[in-house]
Amino acid sequence: MEFQIVQVSSLEKIRANDSLKRDEIHEKTVLAGERLSYQICMKANDRTDVGVVAESDLPGDVRLYLVRDAYIDVPAREEDMEGEDYVTLEPGFMPDILVPMEEQGNRMAVTPQTATIWVKADIPKDAPAGDYSIKVRILPAHMQSARVPGAEEAPFTVCETMDIHVIPAVLPPQRLIYTRWFYADCIAVQHSVEIYSEKHWELIDKYIAAAADVGINMILVPIHTPPLDTAVGITRPCVQLVDIEKKGDSYEFSFDKFRRFIDICKKNGIRYFEMAHMFSQWGAKCAPNIMVTENGRKDYMFGWHVAADSEEYVSFLKQYIAAVSKELAAEGISEQTYFHISDEPSLESMETYKTASDIMRPLIGNSKTFDALSNYVFYENGLIECPVTSVEHIHEFLEHDIENQWAYYCCGPEKVFPNSFLAMPSYRIRVLGFLLYKYNIKGFLHWGLNFYNCCVSKYPVNPYVTTSGDKAFPSGDPFILYPGRDSVYGSIRGQVTYEAVQDMDICYALEQYAGREAVTAMIDRAAGYEIRFDHYPKNKEFLENLRAEMVEKIRKFAG
Repeated sequence: MEFQIVQVSSLEKIRANDSLKRDEIHEKTVLAGERLSYQICMKANDRTDVGVVAESDLPGDVRLYLVRDAYIDVPAREEDMEGEDYVTLEPGFMPDILVPMEEQGNRMAVTPQTATIWVKADIPKDAPAGDYSIKVRILPAHMQSARVPGAEEAPFTVCETMDIHVIPAVLPPQRLIYTRWFYADCIAVQHSVEIYSEKHWELIDKYIAAAADVGINMILVPIHTPPLDTAVGITRPCVQLVDIEKKGDSYEFSFDKFRRFIDICKKNGIRYFEMAHMFSQWGAKCAPNIMVTENGRKDYMFGWHVAADSEEYVSFLKQYIAAVSKELAAEGISEQTYFHISDEPSLESMETYKTASDIMRPLIGNSKTFDALSNYVFYENGLIECPVTSVEHIHEFLEHDIENQWAYYCCGPEKVFPNSFLAMPSYRIRVLGFLLYKYNIKGFLHWGLNFYNCCVSKYPVNPYVTTSGDKAFPSGDPFILYPGRDSVYGSIRGQVTYEAVQDMDICYALEQYAGREAVTAMIDRAAGYEIRFDHYPKNKEFLENLRAEMVEKIRKFAG
């Protein structure tokens, strides 16, 4: 039997019929506290079932994942894409879904089409400096362990080794605040469970853990159902955490579900919290859909039928935000909480946005306000503390040296800029880290952690059939997590984004020794020019060589 195997970078995307002639890697130098990821790709001329075993003397956790293909139904939406930076511009399959090997019984099939294992090693912060290794053995399927007699002599037993050099330096804590919007309703619908049933809570825990695993440290909290991607006049399944009852002109608030949600977040290492938007999307014209009980009847007291600046809603809002702020203080998270007003407001909605901002800001104490917006005038007029700006427009904002500048991408851009669509090469995802560091960006936001609906949520979709929200977005844009059977699967795109976050952390580690100016100069020197969000090297070597150079300098400084 002919058996091919290569051990390659995490930034490779090797599709089913691609050649395995790639640059192989067999050693990595890392900091303590860092995560190391790489891939092992295989082919055989005849189908054969194999077992996979990982052995390591690393003190940390080594996990193996079977890489499954996701379907690209919309590679890109724009025209004139020929020559753009994509792996493919044709519909088809792309490796992305990460299924734990133990769920596969540590077995897999190797065929004439590429089969890939993703190796993930988390190195503890207290790992002693020194040399270690990870050995991944590919064995006949009936030999579940390398210790089975005859395993070493089996005809196609293969051992791939990664030598790991841990330097005497520790990766600093993550500084970037990173959020992808969490949708509790999509979890309930995909898994066919009742909202806030015990099964739903278990799944919420798993999804938040999966988010935290890729560096997400802020979660969108559905104090009321987030007014996001919802067609005018419709409601998404109600996932409101705060129970509200109206008594006369006053409102009473119960935070039992809210506290349980926050406890799950804290348990999984979430450090920052964003409250659901207080006004409708794309114009702040209406109140969000908020369920209220009055005289024993529970219904949407607020929603599309209530104007954002109505006296009734403004009165409610003052009481609501005051109560939420008090609860945040009781949870000890006020200073780590950000309030949304309205997503992507237009200039025409500025007066409504100002009204909301004027109401909210005196009530939120030490919390902050932030929103995705592309018009600098909102910040210039003091309506927002932390502008979250599209990478397409961010250089205009950067000219003003804003202290709490954030960045985002959403549905685009499809050309030139970094993004995380399925059809893009992985280096176009990972370059984000060095860009965020260079331009001193404090946070990064993306709209799709687990959005499994069509455009404006008129109906749910199967994310294994369409990765584009039924042709509404470029494939991969709506989510980086996939629903499993009573579980959740991560993705290559999620892991590579985490590598970008770690690149930022490595920059900060070097900054402690060399200073910020020297680190930013080093980034531009490696590129050969001053990199921008719209101008950076289009290859993985730039990223890997720059990271390696930085780690070597840290090693020398750390002794």
